[in-house]
Amino acid sequence: MLGPSAHQDTFTRDNLPDEALWPELLLAGFDYPEQLNAGWELTDGMVAKGFGDHTALIGNGRRRTYKELTDWTNRLAHVLVEDLGVKPGNRVLIRSANNPAMVACWLAATKAGAVVVNTMPMLRAVELTKYVQTAEISHAICDTRLLEEMEACAAECDGLQVIGFDGTANHDAELDRLALEKPVMFETVATSADDVALIGFTSGSTGQPKGTMHFHRDLMIIADGYAREVLDVQPSDVFVGSPPLAFTFGLGGLAIFPLRFGAAATLLEQATPPNMIEIIETYKATVCFTAPTAYRAMLAAMEEGADLSSLRAAVSAGETLPAPVYDAWMEKTGKPMLDGIGATELLHIFLSNRFDDHRPACTGKPVTGYEAKVIGPDGATLPRGEVGRLAVRGPTGCRYLRGDRQADYVRDGWNITGDAFWQDEDGYFHFAARNDDMIISSGYNIAGPEVEAALLGHEAVAECAVIGVADEARGEIVQAHVVLAEGFAGDAALAEALQTHVKAAIAPYKYPRSVVFTKALPKTETGKIQRFRLKENT
Repeated sequence: MLGPSAHQDTFTRDNLPDEALWPELLLAGFDYPEQLNAGWELTDGMVAKGFGDHTALIGNGRRRTYKELTDWTNRLAHVLVEDLGVKPGNRVLIRSANNPAMVACWLAATKAGAVVVNTMPMLRAVELTKYVQTAEISHAICDTRLLEEMEACAAECDGLQVIGFDGTANHDAELDRLALEKPVMFETVATSADDVALIGFTSGSTGQPKGTMHFHRDLMIIADGYAREVLDVQPSDVFVGSPPLAFTFGLGGLAIFPLRFGAAATLLEQATPPNMIEIIETYKATVCFTAPTAYRAMLAAMEEGADLSSLRAAVSAGETLPAPVYDAWMEKTGKPMLDGIGATELLHIFLSNRFDDHRPACTGKPVTGYEAKVIGPDGATLPRGEVGRLAVRGPTGCRYLRGDRQADYVRDGWNITGDAFWQDEDGYFHFAARNDDMIISSGYNIAGPEVEAALLGHEAVAECAVIGVADEARGEIVQAHVVLAEGFAGDAALAEALQTHVKAAIAPYKYPRSVVFTKALPKTETGKIQRFRLKENT
């Protein structure tokens, strides 16, 4: 049963799916008071615990302490409530690249009791309009450098209020100027632990983003579960990474996790994969969050003598980590690489490797509080070693806005993630493919990522993506889209060499019968390869 809501605008509570369609929530060990506000917990609450003088945010040429972050977010919250009329439960969209100001705006809106929708700077007006209309968003807070598309969106959305903030070091925009006149004390809205705090839209790897609704307690659970158990976050940690804060992988790894434990979050707009090595060296980073494709780019950019001595964890998620990337990272750095899998629907990582237990081509075991199994089409648990659908349940779970396709994702109390996995005799989970990426050729089930991993073992391959394409004789054939490393030419001889290489690395029937050389692969901003776009063009 849901607790009493502090929301005056009841849109999110009204548009939760029927509780009978929710996954079973395993909340044992995650005890929070009935009233809980995640924004307060990560700011004022940290000052109350004695972290006021610790560095909270690094970016734009300065370091901000937890006391400074608390004062900043309280001033902003006053503006939202007093000048913009934000009511508890209103949806507030934030449009920005990764920078300290975006985090401050998110925390301020959360403290004011709003439901935040974080969005990426690359989105255009037509995409923003879909979000605004779907979530019935009333307010938008936008970096002034990105106002053009936001204002174009507002022209199509009656009643949407837009205010600009300065995402650079200058703090010279309307929101910032209004905040200067506000007090540093703010009475945080006493939201319920199960009031919706965040709507995360799926990244669109399947082409159709959906809104997922997360409670205030969920934001705490991912820190008190995964970040505490797997990462053992300490106040001395410095977090860096490239995933956008607009996605829950980035929001957790680059904001919630460090702020929950008194650590520092480094938020740099220039934190692109090729720059990450220098950033780790400069800021003595201890934890890095990014996707496998980014680690591959980091390895390519790594110069002899790179100093990664400060780094204690390289977290990989967003898509499967190919064994060649893991092996190359371990060989070149000696630093632990912790592969994990999460989902926007469950907010963050629920299967992971550990510091004392990590290996290539393995996603590890469930994070504390979660259970996982591999099931067949009828929902029955499959024997160890057989590939099937991954089913997960735990303290967080899928709640689609308006219940959109809820019954497709949640069955018999379990979240069915859309991933094909197998579990070995020792209980470790191994990724096979997205369910949509299983290729059936002449009756054989072929997992595209396995072929990709084999291709990545060839020196000529910088990146690749494997899809199934229609074939009259075989039903489907394996087609590889390959981005070549520098110095290689994409000709028939190299295509044949790659095919031979795959035949020698894995079962020969899995080799790509078609090889397409390309300059780049389509990706989401989180680095996920959009294989559906390759399929659309075949």
